[in-house]
Amino acid sequence: MKQIYFLIMGLVGVVVLEGCPFGGGGGDTKGEAIGVRYSASPSSEVPVGMAYIPSGTFLMGQTDQDITFAQIAQTKQVTIPAFFMDQTEISNSKYRQFVNWVRDSIAITSYLNDPKYYVGANAKGVAAPNPSGKKYINWQYVNQHPIWGRGPKKGVDANAAKLQNMYYQGDDRVFDRNELDVRLLKYNYAMPLLREAAEYKNDKSKKRSDFILRDTVAVYPDTLVWLSDFSYAANEPMVEGYFSHPSFKDYPVVGVTWKQARAFTIWRTRFNEAYKQSRHLAPRAPYQLPTENEFEYAARGGRIGTDYPWGGPYIKNAKGCLLANFKPGRGNYSDDGGTYTVKVKSYFPNDFGLYNMAGNVAEWTQSAFDPSASTFVNDLAPTFNYEAKKNDPEVMKRKVVRGGSWKDVGYFLQNSSRSYEYQDSAKSYIGFRCVTHFQGRDLRDKR
Repeated sequence: MKQIYFLIMGLVGVVVLEGCPFGGGGGDTKGEAIGVRYSASPSSEVPVGMAYIPSGTFLMGQTDQDITFAQIAQTKQVTIPAFFMDQTEISNSKYRQFVNWVRDSIAITSYLNDPKYYVGANAKGVAAPNPSGKKYINWQYVNQHPIWGRGPKKGVDANAAKLQNMYYQGDDRVFDRNELDVRLLKYNYAMPLLREAAEYKNDKSKKRSDFILRDTVAVYPDTLVWLSDFSYAANEPMVEGYFSHPSFKDYPVVGVTWKQARAFTIWRTRFNEAYKQSRHLAPRAPYQLPTENEFEYAARGGRIGTDYPWGGPYIKNAKGCLLANFKPGRGNYSDDGGTYTVKVKSYFPNDFGLYNMAGNVAEWTQSAFDPSASTFVNDLAPTFNYEAKKNDPEVMKRKVVRGGSWKDVGYFLQNSSRSYEYQDSAKSYIGFRCVTHFQGRDLRDKR
C-alpha cells in the first residue's frame, strides 16, 4: 500500500546528526542492536528571549461568572505539553531583521548578480559549480561586505547603480529621495501540511507534493493601519514613524497579517537551522505561532481559576496602578502609561516570565476560529486548525486572536476571552509571538 511520509527536520539535518552507527556502518556491535551513534546530542538550551513553559493541565475557558451571557463554549480540562514561548511580543526590531533579510536576498539574487555573494566563490569572485545547479547566498560574506550604506564604504558605491531599481521610480518618488519599494519584498516558502497528509495517508492517488504548501507573502507591515483602523483620528505620525523610526524599535510590530506572522516563524526556523547545521549542532524544533490553548495556558502562568495573567480578579494593584496597557475608560487611553502601544517589556511579567499576555497588542494564534471548538478538540494538546483555500468562504479564514490590546476594554484582557480576525487582515492592535516545542524530557525531570 502506498504511504506518504514527511521528514520534519530536513534531510541535511539528519545527515549531520546520524554519523556512523555502531553496527552496519562501522564499529563492532558483536551482533547486538545497541542503537545509532549521534555526532551531536540534542540540546536542552533555552532559546534566546524565550521562557520555558512546563507541561501541565488547566481548565480551558471562562472561569468567572457569566453575568453578560457572553460565554459561547463550555469549559474543559486539558493537558498542554512543555514548550518554549517568546517572553515578549515580536518587536519592530526583530521583525525588521526578517524584512532586511528578504530585502538583501532579493537585492543579491535579482539585482546585483555578483558571484562573490554566493557560497563557493573563489578569490577571483567566481562561484564554484553546484551539483544541484542552485546557488546559495554566503551570508557571512554579506555581513562582512554590506550591500547597502552611506559614504565611502568599499563596494557600496559600486552596488548603488545596480540597486537603483529597488527604489520607487518616476512619479512615485517624493523630493527625489531614494525610498525602498516595499512592494518588492516578498518571501517564498514551502511547508508540509502534516494534518492533511495524516488524513489521506492511505489514499493511493495522493503524492507527497499534494501536501506541501508553497506560498509567496509580501512581508512589509501595512503602516496605513494607523489611519484605516480609526475614523477621523490624526495618526499620521504613527504611519510615518512607528515601524521605521529607531524610537519604536522595542515596540511590538503591528500591521502584520496572520500569513505574514506565519511566514516570520518559517523564516526564523530556517535562519536558526542554517546556523545549527553550519556548526554540526542538533536542530531546534520549528518555530510556530502558539495554539490558542497554549496561549491561554501560558497566560495563566500556572495559576488556577484566575481571570488575568497577574492572577487576581482586578486590573489594578493595591496602589491603584493599572496592570496592563488597555482602554480603562470611555475614551481614556493614557492612564495606564501608554496612549498607543508600549515597549514589549512593560509592566510586570506573569509567573512564567511572560510580558503583556494581556493588553498592549492582541496576538495571532495558529488556531482557526470556531465558536464551539472546545466541544470537539482533544483534551491533550488541543487545537483546531484549518488551512483556508483561496476560494473558501470568508468564514473559513478566521483565526483566533488572544490577549486583548491597547484599544480594548478590560473584558478582552481576561485569560479566557477569545476573538478572531481574518487571516489576510492587518490591524494596528494585533501582533504576535512565537513558540517552539521542547525536544526531549521535561526540564523538571531530574532523573
